[in-house]
Amino acid sequence: MEFETLEELFKRVRPALTTKKNDMHRNGYNYIKEEDIWNYLKEVKWINSKNLFLYDMVSDIINIDDLVIDNYVMKKLNGKTRAVYFNEHEESND
Repeated sequence: MEFETLEELFKRVRPALTTKKNDMHRNGYNYIKEEDIWNYLKEVKWINSKNLFLYDMVSDIINIDDLVIDNYVMKKLNGKTRAVYFNEHEESND
């Protein structure tokens, strides 16, 4: 099965992402979203992979260690600039 876009692929593996997210929520990682799991795998695990099979991707999603995802999300959150905005028209550059 081939996918035209990453969005199409994301939709196809979303049930596995939801399962992993729910599992992580049961383990106390209530702030983790499906997008966090997807982004980690896309940016780190699958970055140099070619011709991945759908079943390999689902396996990666289900079997990725919770702590690895947690560390990734914490690193991403720590990289955000946080500021107090006093003007209602000020926006973050993130």
